Amino acid sequence: MKTDVLILGGGLAGLSTAHHLGREGVSSRLLVEAKERFGGTAGSEVHRGFTFDYTGHLLHLHDPGGRALIEDLLRGNLAVHERRAWIYSRGVHTRYPFQAYTHGLAPAVVLDCVAGFLETLHRPKTPPAREDFLSWSRATFGEGITRHFMRPYNEKLWRVPLSRLTTEWQGRFVPKPSPAEVIAGALPGADARLGYNTTFRYPVHGGIQALPDALAARLEPGVARAGARVKRVDLRAKAAEIEGLGEVRYERLVNTLPLVDFLDVAEGLPADARAASRRLRWNTVWNLNLGVARAGVSDKHWVYYPEKRFPFYRVGFSSNFSSALAPAGHSAIYTEVSRPGGARVDASALERQILRGLREAGVLRPRDEIVVKAWMPVRVGYVVYDFARAPALRAIFARLAELGVESIGRYGAWKYSFMEETILDGRACARRLAQGAPPPGAAAERLEALS
Repeated sequence: MKTDVLILGGGLAGLSTAHHLGREGVSSRLLVEAKERFGGTAGSEVHRGFTFDYTGHLLHLHDPGGRALIEDLLRGNLAVHERRAWIYSRGVHTRYPFQAYTHGLAPAVVLDCVAGFLETLHRPKTPPAREDFLSWSRATFGEGITRHFMRPYNEKLWRVPLSRLTTEWQGRFVPKPSPAEVIAGALPGADARLGYNTTFRYPVHGGIQALPDALAARLEPGVARAGARVKRVDLRAKAAEIEGLGEVRYERLVNTLPLVDFLDVAEGLPADARAASRRLRWNTVWNLNLGVARAGVSDKHWVYYPEKRFPFYRVGFSSNFSSALAPAGHSAIYTEVSRPGGARVDASALERQILRGLREAGVLRPRDEIVVKAWMPVRVGYVVYDFARAPALRAIFARLAELGVESIGRYGAWKYSFMEETILDGRACARRLAQGAPPPGAAAERLEALS
């Protein structure tokens, strides 16, 4: 089998690339996906009447082109929600994000947070030459906010000391409030509209699986093949061995698989890039979904849990995104626990800890009946932005560019991003390929995009 463009992975990045290549007039293209369905981690599973996503997958739309495409794909099947996100600590709920909303905490904690933030304005600290996330948080939000939320929550999520974490990732994800917002957020009635995700969209029916399904439906027959796992890729011979298809020869290659997985099956990669790949780190999200025989388990969309006494860092209530995700009179819940990639986890013991934590947090009642339990772990959940990441990516992407390989999307580009951005990555890749532009290599703007 021969094709001009071979696309590895049928998640949103791969589907978007295939779709936009078609719009650019590139008909010779083949997308291969190992699973029997498309979507990757932006997909859903159905368990006894409950529809569960691979943790919370919500649509945050900021780009006019991205919004227009997604609204067109999900026309008539898309609802807009005002965010109801909270933090649970010290036995109380406070609004998200923590750095702007401390009302409800003990007065001493509120004072510690507000005074610490104001001190950063009047006595700013000089950042270290190699700024880490912990130093940045103290300089940006103050000691109190860092102590009560930023440090415990992010260490729970990233599973590394924050002094080893860079500041390349936070961008829009960790917004800085104004002094007026911090002061207002310590008082009753503050308007909780800070952050990139104050509103979100979500399908009315079908879970987030509705999005990749709609995108796949735009492709011509035969362009996308499911159940076709990549076994090996010879980067110099431009040939891939695909399960069920045999050898596929290509002119140009687009990878959207997790970068570490792609490099594991890639042959012909220079030794320096191979060595660099061993410095990449990631976390696995152990996602336990629960179907509960009680309607309205919570009125919230999701809650963050910074304290060590809870095994999960976040709990979401997906039946509040869409009532169609759970049978009538029931609620759908997802819980997220982070562990270093490759770490051994006793799922049974972790399940017991999660259920105990949910009861301790007041999410579950003692007599609640759990009718479904579904583990749906995300093996590569979060890329770890340590100080080894950027140098390793420079070496890897420079070599891949020399070999004419594009590696894009949240996982292929080894970055922290959201669904709209992933779809836009596919659009940009398709335009480069259609125009005959070389893949981005180790240029500064490439690394800026990765961050």
